[in-house]
Amino acid sequence: MTTEYAQELAFLTRTRNALAWMADHARMRVATGETVAGDRYTAESLGTMLKSYAKELSEEPGGAPYFGRLTFDDEPGAHRGQRYHIGRRRVVDERGEPLVIDWRAPVSALFYQAGPTNRHGVSARRRYGWSNRSPIELTGFEDERLDHDPESGTVSLMLAREIERPRVGPMRDIIATIQPEQDDLVRADLDRSLCVQGGPGTGKTAVGLHRAAYLLYTHRRRLQRTGVLVVGPNPAFLHFISAVLPALGEVEVRQRTLDGVLDRDPPRAADSDEAAAVKHDIRMAAVITRAVTGLIREPTEGIVLPDGSLRLRVPAHTVAHELRTVRGEDLPYGVGRERLRTRLVALLQRQRERHGESPNRGWLDRIARARPLTAVLDACWPPVRPEELLARLFTDATALADAADGILTTHEQAALRWARPPRTARSARWTAADLVLLDEIAGAVDHPGGYGHIVVDEAQDLSPMQCRVLARRSRHGSLTVLGDLAQGTTAWAASTWADQLGHLGRPGATVVALTTGFRVPAVILGFANRLLPHLDLAVPAATSVRGDGELHVGHSPDPLAATVSRVRAALSHDGSIAVISAHHRLAALAETLRRAGIEVADTVTDTGPRVTLVPASLAKGLEFDHVVVVEPAEIVAAEPRGAHRLYVVLTRAVSRLDVVHSAPLPAPLAGSHTSTSGQESPRTDRI
Repeated sequence: MTTEYAQELAFLTRTRNALAWMADHARMRVATGETVAGDRYTAESLGTMLKSYAKELSEEPGGAPYFGRLTFDDEPGAHRGQRYHIGRRRVVDERGEPLVIDWRAPVSALFYQAGPTNRHGVSARRRYGWSNRSPIELTGFEDERLDHDPESGTVSLMLAREIERPRVGPMRDIIATIQPEQDDLVRADLDRSLCVQGGPGTGKTAVGLHRAAYLLYTHRRRLQRTGVLVVGPNPAFLHFISAVLPALGEVEVRQRTLDGVLDRDPPRAADSDEAAAVKHDIRMAAVITRAVTGLIREPTEGIVLPDGSLRLRVPAHTVAHELRTVRGEDLPYGVGRERLRTRLVALLQRQRERHGESPNRGWLDRIARARPLTAVLDACWPPVRPEELLARLFTDATALADAADGILTTHEQAALRWARPPRTARSARWTAADLVLLDEIAGAVDHPGGYGHIVVDEAQDLSPMQCRVLARRSRHGSLTVLGDLAQGTTAWAASTWADQLGHLGRPGATVVALTTGFRVPAVILGFANRLLPHLDLAVPAATSVRGDGELHVGHSPDPLAATVSRVRAALSHDGSIAVISAHHRLAALAETLRRAGIEVADTVTDTGPRVTLVPASLAKGLEFDHVVVVEPAEIVAAEPRGAHRLYVVLTRAVSRLDVVHSAPLPAPLAGSHTSTSGQESPRTDRI
């Protein structure tokens, strides 16, 4: 054992002892927290904070306590001659001496940004290797001497090993492998909204999650008040990314699907394709605005309100004047209604004061709810219940025509109307698109609570009306928008980011393209990229830094038997395995695999079996070490944007990809293929 390695082991022991002390100290503070708080509210708030911190430390992930070290040279500067270990969280010993610096601290940025041509005073960057077993052990370290080789551009061996490490279980953090262009995005300021166009494997999702963690670290007090929200496309995706933020020490970030953001009962009905297309169209925002504001009417009667010996009056023309004044203020419908109520009460108050009376708060509250005033208010500015208004539009052809005239065609209006109207709005069976429209109505009535920052992944698949759901909740915050136009698979998927960012309320957001891939090997990404010219989109193709990986494209008259063969071969390697096909083929695949003695998980959340069956429609955002794609032509034929779906499916593998087919391959993929490793040219094998 070398002296330097022994020193590293001693420092590791010291760091682990410090972490144990921090956990013990946190538990002690939880036990004594109530006795030092000045009041019940403070005690409760302090207790919640301390318990959360103690829980984080007690559940500290089994990963390494640090992943890198910076050594600064002896030249004059803020960090002259210093050495800093960089890790997921700050670690201090009993004396308060920092042993590990949080990766989000300003000095830690140099671990990612320093290079031979711009060292920022860094003379060496050390990366550590760790075992995969538990308890985790230090296996080695590697130094990059930035002060000796200004021409150095080679990829660190430790960095390459970390990038290529097998994927087992949920997505993990990438703090040890963040690249300079990714770090620039992670550390962008809170007030700046960003859109990251990232090809498969470029780390866009990880960048978004790490940015959320960085912003919480940098703007803790502000974001604790307003909150951070991560929006994913489906529950499977949220499960896959669920471990990343807790591993970075952030456990209070809300992670939701769009349905979860809407916070309504689940959909109980399904739309026809035609109706869904109309409901998700941006023109529905104008229809709903007109339907809501169309409820406002000129008053036909004034207010006559007995008050003791007085009879207070507001004539109809005065009510009309106040109504027009409030309408000119362009307020949300519900806020405008209450503003009109307040102005009418003020008129009545001045009448009473002219008679020498001085109304108190009780009088004002009573008059504001008095029946004569409320009756006039309800007649000219009625209250709105979203379910009742939407049900009226879907059942009353005249009401819909009034709201949609000049906006929707008569054919589109007919697609919206219910064939069998429910008895009441309460008994209506709403679709997923209806829930979005209900939120649009609710947002027109009153602004919903917002978040300080929202990270929205797979944003290219959101419809314009779904985008508005998030825009309403980020009115005073910022956005990190993540996606890949080439992976847009919904009927309303975006074709440009400019349009999508406009719907999200951030038309001026910066769009940054990530094109260097770290997850998908070059041989696999190159195969999938053959589809890009046929998707009719202006997106840059991603390239991969990884020269490892395997691609096997095989024709077989019996694709089920071929799948069993390829899965058996995959089981001889470490890592997770997915079998992906069109939905209708999954049952036969499951039966065949189980009959062959291969244990299969039916859902991605089942962490038992290594082999998971995944419908192509749910593959987005997931990653597996080995992927077997069955009958690509069926995936393309299953939906209008099937080629985009196949592009997604082919880029889920991070080590090995098998393509099994009996039907001819889609034209862009047809031609000369082979079983390949690394960068070799592929050919087709018969299985």
